[in-house]
Amino acid sequence: MAHFGVLGPLAVEGPPGHWVALRGERQRTLLAVLLLNAGRPVPADVLVEALWPAGPPKSATSNLHTYLSRLRERIDGLRVEHGPLGYRLQVEPAELDLLGFRAAVAEGRQAADPVAAAEHYRRALALWRGPVLAGLHVPRLEADVARLESERLAVFEDCVDAELAAGRHGELTGELQAMIAEHPLRERPAAQLMTALHRAGQQGSALEVYRRLRTTLIEELGVEPGAEARRVHAAVLRGEDPVPRLPPPVWPVCQLPPDIGDFTGRDAELAELTAVLGAGGGVPVAVLSGEPGAGKSTLAVRAAHRLRGQFPDGQLYVPLAGRDIGEVLADLLRALGVPGPAVPDDARARAAVFRGRLSDRRVLVVLDDAADPGHVRALLPGTPGCAVLVTSRRRLSGLAGAHRLALGPLSGADAAELLDRLAGARVARERADAERIVTACARLPLALRIAGSRLAIRPHLRLGELADRLEDEVRRLDELTVSDLAVRSSIALSYEGLRPPARRAFRLLGRCQLADLPAWAVTTLVGDPDADEAVEELVEASLLEARGPDPTGEGRYRMHDLVRLYAAELPEPSSAEGVRTVLAATLALADAAAARLPRTVPMPSPAHEPPAQPLPASLVERLLARPDDWFAAERANLVLLIGTLGARDALLLLDRLGVYLYLHGQYADMRAAYETVLAAADPPVATVAEATLTLLRHARGEYEEAALRYRACAKELEAHGDRRTHAWVSANLAHCLIGLGRAEEALQTAAHARELFTVDGSAAELGWVRAAESAALLRLGRVSDAREVDRTALAAARSTGDARVIGEALHGYAWSSLLTGDDPGAAAAIAESVTLLRGTKARSALAKSLRTLGAISAATGARAEATAAFEEARSLARELDERPRELSCTRALAAAWIGEGRAAQAIPVLRACLDEYGELGSRPAAGLTWLVLHRAYEAAGDPESAEKAAAEAASLADPRDASAAALRRALLALTEPPIRRAAPPGPA
Repeated sequence: MAHFGVLGPLAVEGPPGHWVALRGERQRTLLAVLLLNAGRPVPADVLVEALWPAGPPKSATSNLHTYLSRLRERIDGLRVEHGPLGYRLQVEPAELDLLGFRAAVAEGRQAADPVAAAEHYRRALALWRGPVLAGLHVPRLEADVARLESERLAVFEDCVDAELAAGRHGELTGELQAMIAEHPLRERPAAQLMTALHRAGQQGSALEVYRRLRTTLIEELGVEPGAEARRVHAAVLRGEDPVPRLPPPVWPVCQLPPDIGDFTGRDAELAELTAVLGAGGGVPVAVLSGEPGAGKSTLAVRAAHRLRGQFPDGQLYVPLAGRDIGEVLADLLRALGVPGPAVPDDARARAAVFRGRLSDRRVLVVLDDAADPGHVRALLPGTPGCAVLVTSRRRLSGLAGAHRLALGPLSGADAAELLDRLAGARVARERADAERIVTACARLPLALRIAGSRLAIRPHLRLGELADRLEDEVRRLDELTVSDLAVRSSIALSYEGLRPPARRAFRLLGRCQLADLPAWAVTTLVGDPDADEAVEELVEASLLEARGPDPTGEGRYRMHDLVRLYAAELPEPSSAEGVRTVLAATLALADAAAARLPRTVPMPSPAHEPPAQPLPASLVERLLARPDDWFAAERANLVLLIGTLGARDALLLLDRLGVYLYLHGQYADMRAAYETVLAAADPPVATVAEATLTLLRHARGEYEEAALRYRACAKELEAHGDRRTHAWVSANLAHCLIGLGRAEEALQTAAHARELFTVDGSAAELGWVRAAESAALLRLGRVSDAREVDRTALAAARSTGDARVIGEALHGYAWSSLLTGDDPGAAAAIAESVTLLRGTKARSALAKSLRTLGAISAATGARAEATAAFEEARSLARELDERPRELSCTRALAAAWIGEGRAAQAIPVLRACLDEYGELGSRPAAGLTWLVLHRAYEAAGDPESAEKAAAEAASLADPRDASAAALRRALLALTEPPIRRAAPPGPA
């Protein structure tokens, strides 16, 4: 079930934490209009006006259907119904923040208790992430957006009224001042601020609010304040409370600090704490631990306030940091009504009296910043009915029977929302810089609160300027200081509580730049017989996070960014040999892991000597038993290392990582890493990096741009004398030119690549060149020559015994066999190719052979096998982000829909394919698509469009192109209705 957000930037969340990216402004506009009218039909002309405000094109209706189809493809489970009144989007309140907002507001207005009403209103307001549809300008929706903003303001004012009635005025002042600064003409929040200030004993400030309001109204509108504002003003002048309050609580004691108004997120943690502490039975104890700055105390106070109704006899709040337990107990006893002379002198006796005072009562005890399990035990109630919530920098593992909750950073959305609440509306306007600040603050509430406070007190400070300062690791901790809040001092308290071995381990771990560390690396880094004990102490102190085993089975440890920066500031340990050993071992593991994987990236490997491995052979074998798993576990670390090495070493490591990334289609990570190397490399290394980046463009179908860049790289490589890389780049260029329909040029380029390869070139190298030659020859109609090239390539491949090399050679041989009329030979060769490639990790090659299996099956009348092969090939290509292959499979499946009587469904899909082929510059592919579209229009009864499509297909056709002819045969076969076999005659 998808979740949608319009109360802020348009957001679509598929599975939890997976955000759906919508392509194109019109897709987003269409979804926005449907969401703002969720549950109501939207006429088609309203949608057209929203999509094309300057005037719709002639094909507006067809385009609208296309955009709706793309939305359904992008968003799993999207429910859009089409009826006589228009299009209706069906969502539940839990699936759309706007509906959830209105449902919570309705609950607040039905609540008889102002405390309950305020909670409902706060829940509603918490769903707002910024201005409605921020970043999306739709003129047709401007009135709706304005109405929603007015609705939000009204709900905020209702919420303040409820909280004033409940006696909560202290935490409202800042919010109301911010509201008035943004909306100076609204009288209701001004009256509310006067009430809050008056209750806080600031009568003069309250009267000043009225004076400013009156001056503004007279200057701007020429009117006096309304009756409500005047009534509150008069009450303040008389010294009376303008708003009746709830009667004072009847509980014996409530020591909780105020719950902060801008608390953000932690819904799951709050639910867990309230469930544990409110469950009843015995004396439940919950320990809330986490790294410095994670917001443990703030969350504890929020949870305690939520639980007040379940503990009517009181809530005790006990700050423990640096305090003697005897003094703590004495203060508690006095708060519980024990007169001073009756407080025992002995701490144990005080604990006994404390337990006696709490017997048969329902009291929640909050112990903040506990450092020792023994202190907590002395403060535990002895009888059922009470509960204890403990916050600690340590896990307090010695506290038996406690429920433990480790608090990590905020989620990305909650961190952004907190910054927005603290710094105001400009966060939404400068969203990219705000995200940089959130990242630099490691999503920790303390760091975010400091950054937000600095922005709030310095309105002229641009978010980009603060982000630049925070991204400088040398000064980041200096920047995260405001007033009495400082991230550095918070971490220092935890560090100072460590024993010397753990302090040394902490400093060593701070020197390591990796994202997280496997257990072997931590042990090697610390290099001490007591390493395990020191590491356990760091985990207990929440300065190091222990994680579960990675895919290799190795446990992992992570030091969060701000903690690592503090550790790096400390004096370097006397010996840092462990850091160098971990680096050398990691580089050697990457080299060995890459050697165990098939090399599918069509670029040469740099020549190098295998690095020495300092780890024991048994450990290396265990870690690399499944090299894919090792790369998956260490990928983030390897990317970080690439940014710290010299250009040549970085290129060598990246080549090893690239073996894994290219094999699994993880082109985005590969592209980012090569761009890092390119930015810092000298010309020879930079050219190799640029050639690989061009290969990634090629894989995504950016043929024109890739061809230009391949040529530039080839010139540079020739000048540097790098014959081997030059050969690979020329072969890649030949394949790229085939995609562009330039067969003669491709054949010449492939021949040049063959000359550049040495006489002892490997079967894989020569096979790649021969594949380009064969494809070019087929485009030129030289089918027998192509068949001979493929036969030679297959013989060379079989001599290697390598299943992947053989499978790829069989693919070319199968296709040329089909074109020479050997249908049985083609079917047998492509079936063997698919079978062999399924047993390898070469998913891109498998997708290619599956697509050809589909074409050969279609051409030879095996329709069901064809559609199944195209479906599987498309799924693989989509996972690998190989857009050209995905498009060709989509086109084939659309052709099959025509044969099944679903031409109307096929037409918009084929039109979308044409648009993308036009962007890719692939004339042969576009011509075949027009041909299929011609059949679709014929089947749909649109002869005029069919004629135009046929003309377009004819204009792009190359009569020499044997490959295109074979594909035409396959695609046209799919457009024909399936042959239905007659049933056998029944018994006479």
